[in-house]
Amino acid sequence: MKKSIYSILFTFVAIACTTGFANAQAAKGDPGNISLNAYVPEQIENFPPIAATMLSNKLNQLISANGVSSGYNDRFIITANLAVLTKDLLATAPPMTALTVNVTLYIGDGIDGKKFSSHSLTVKGVGTNETKAYMEAIKLINPNDPGIKSFVADGKSKIIDYYNSRCPIILKEANALAAQNKFEEAISMLAGVPDASTECYNKAMAAAAPLYQKAIDRACKTKLAEATNLWNANQNLDTANAVGEILTSIDPQSSCYGEVKALSNKVAKKVQEVDKREWNYKFESEIGLKKDLIKAYRDVGVAYGKGQPKSVTYNVRGWW
Repeated sequence: MKKSIYSILFTFVAIACTTGFANAQAAKGDPGNISLNAYVPEQIENFPPIAATMLSNKLNQLISANGVSSGYNDRFIITANLAVLTKDLLATAPPMTALTVNVTLYIGDGIDGKKFSSHSLTVKGVGTNETKAYMEAIKLINPNDPGIKSFVADGKSKIIDYYNSRCPIILKEANALAAQNKFEEAISMLAGVPDASTECYNKAMAAAAPLYQKAIDRACKTKLAEATNLWNANQNLDTANAVGEILTSIDPQSSCYGEVKALSNKVAKKVQEVDKREWNYKFESEIGLKKDLIKAYRDVGVAYGKGQPKSVTYNVRGWW
């Protein structure tokens, strides 16, 4: 057989998820997909913009160092308030500014404005100006400090409590979105339920299954139509390759996948007739490229979240 000039690799998705798997994950107490967003409010008085960026980076370090994901769900935030306790001008060469800063960290529901946990610490920084002194102080916030770890753990626990208590509302809202054909948004909501909220998590995964099927079926029809129109307009090797790029993004579990394979065979036959070259799909299920259903849900949720405009307004009134 001739070596293929352009062989498109397609992962054959193997659905390998059961309720037992979900229960096993939850039994471990793994917070799974608990997500926090780093948020630096404008209310911090006289806080230099460069230092604000550095503080945001530090908050993201706290997130990653304490077993939490970042940016999946816009609702829950980790934020901070900084207050200067002392400010001294040091008679050195060059003159230096020394700051003693009280930092209070908060985790909470930024949408409803409910604070879940807080932790205060004091740090000091010295620099050639106030901005640099702030930055040196922020550097001393240690993500692995036992007090910070306890603070984050408390915040995680409260987030799990949120899902446990609001599960019926979450399921109802997801169903309402699905009724409007907003399948990806509904899946994103359901996939955001953390593993450790065992009962709600299992209900959410069960509710997500038919919505996921509807989402991939709709995507299949849309992409298949796009690929078909492209091929009908211009049947050459370059177009065949462009068609292949579209077809490789279609989930094999979708209802119109038989038509996808039919178009693939049609394109391959034409390329062989005109260019005397092979053009084919290579299904790789035999080498174990598998994608479990829960990960598929979360991938949909992440993709949906990334596609939304970042215009969330957080409510932290009364947190400090």
